[in-house]
Amino acid sequence: MIDHTLLAPEATDEKVAATIAEARRLGVYAVCLSPSMLPVRAPGLVVATVAGFPSGKHHSLVKGTEARLSVDQGAAEVDMVIDIGAAIAGDYNAVLADIVTVREAIGDRALLKVIIEAAALSDEAIVETCRAAERAGADFVKTSTGFHPAGGASVHAVRLMAETVGGRLGVKASGGIRTAAAAAELIAAGATRLGLSKSAEVLDGFPE
Repeated sequence: MIDHTLLAPEATDEKVAATIAEARRLGVYAVCLSPSMLPVRAPGLVVATVAGFPSGKHHSLVKGTEARLSVDQGAAEVDMVIDIGAAIAGDYNAVLADIVTVREAIGDRALLKVIIEAAALSDEAIVETCRAAERAGADFVKTSTGFHPAGGASVHAVRLMAETVGGRLGVKASGGIRTAAAAAELIAAGATRLGLSKSAEVLDGFPE
């Protein structure tokens, strides 16, 4: 269930190699890296990346081009950030168009996760943005970038997202998950994937 994540702006090739090695040692599902760090060799792991990260304030065509280039360089999953301001303003058609542009750019070559930055949105905006993601052909909705001052994943947001997509899309919880207890709560609320930078610490808290 874990995307072992390194998206820090100060990431180096050495840190990427160490993250991949740790991901393989821990037996997680995927490693999530910045697009500028691709391509990488990560035997046994799914390679995920981001687009429009972390603000979402990139032109949709730029997000689509970034996503397509990442897939060309070996990414099997793309986590895109929506235009958060559009969601806050209630312009869900703009949110839909943004996601559609990235979906069309990568086609069916990669799985698409949509980062909605739930901590910055009202409940209504969370629901409508998840509906837009589903209509646009996304595979997952995701709580957070982990970089927004409003905060990261919450049990309330995950539960609301899971209820909205009804099992038709996956739900990824990401941002500020540092303990097994927090991870377990999010899974119970409906998370089907976790984005973690502290994977070892979280896994250490679970029984064998």
